[in-house]
Amino acid sequence: MGSFCSSPVCIVGGGPAGLAAAIALSRAGRRVTVIDCATPPIDKACGEGLLPDSLAALQELGIAIPEGSGAPFHGIRFLDAHSCVTADFPNGAGVGIRRTVLHELLFQRAEDLGVAFLWGAKNVRLLPGGVSVNGESVQALVVGADGQNSQIRREAGLSRIRSERRRYGFRRHYRIAPWSPYVELYWGARCQLYITPVSAGELCVAMIARDSRLRLDDVLPDFPVVQSRLRTAIPVSRERGALSVTRELHRVYANHVVLSGDAAGSVDAITGEGMSLGFKQALALPQVLASGDFERYQRMQREISQRPRRMASLLLLLERHPHLRSRVFAALARQPQVFASLLAVHVGGSCFARHKTPAHFAAGL
Repeated sequence: MGSFCSSPVCIVGGGPAGLAAAIALSRAGRRVTVIDCATPPIDKACGEGLLPDSLAALQELGIAIPEGSGAPFHGIRFLDAHSCVTADFPNGAGVGIRRTVLHELLFQRAEDLGVAFLWGAKNVRLLPGGVSVNGESVQALVVGADGQNSQIRREAGLSRIRSERRRYGFRRHYRIAPWSPYVELYWGARCQLYITPVSAGELCVAMIARDSRLRLDDVLPDFPVVQSRLRTAIPVSRERGALSVTRELHRVYANHVVLSGDAAGSVDAITGEGMSLGFKQALALPQVLASGDFERYQRMQREISQRPRRMASLLLLLERHPHLRSRVFAALARQPQVFASLLAVHVGGSCFARHKTPAHFAAGL
């Protein structure tokens, strides 16, 4: 097993959250091994838009998105059958980037820092004080970054849930030049449709719905403008699905195990903040593991997820109540500065308490 056996930190899960944790810990002088049953490039269905706070966290990890690897976008545009409202980010542009491209950037950064990798690992199990892989064990601190259905979380006894809501997302790429410098979010009766530029000639089209049976081809007729624009576009990836879960756990650590990324809880993909949470958790891990103050990590995890959880609750309120949504969107279209303020709150460019929420705004209509 080589370097695996000498690693004081084993990270189970080689997705973006696990790689970010490996980078942060390696930079702090830790010897780290990343273990995953898959082999790169690791893909997953997601909207593929990185908001400005995600890019800032990546920069702290020493990662910049090379020019041409993605597509910048200026802000967010909401559209329904009657209204359209747009706002720019107050703290720089976001970037749309293929999940596989982002994974490669993170992997190369971790490899350059000397992180060891065990891809295609089988029979990974949690042990008292460490892990075993294929029957071979090592004593180590363990970071569980193995996603929504985390095995490490279950084996560590950390699966007790405070709250949970599930939806279902599907994604496909199309070869077509982006028609907007914004991430567009179309709101329909059955789902939301996300259009994210990921290069100069490619779009990511994703939808999220409560009905697990729906697929992109089922819902595109609900959005005739998008369907018309995609009519001659060439699909360049197969449709891929994933759960979109808002989940809060009672605890994210136990003994020698710390959870990170979606394994530690998650927010609905409607927020666009899933990867940002994983990156921010990664940045906190070196001090936490050095001090052994895991309760501090628990508090920090709740603090950094508070803002996106609030925004997810507000947006899902609008998703569940079409008449309220219609009134809110019409009002925001008349007063776009309010939408700009809400977006500033969401991406960390302003204080939540200073601005009305959509629910408060609607109540005053």
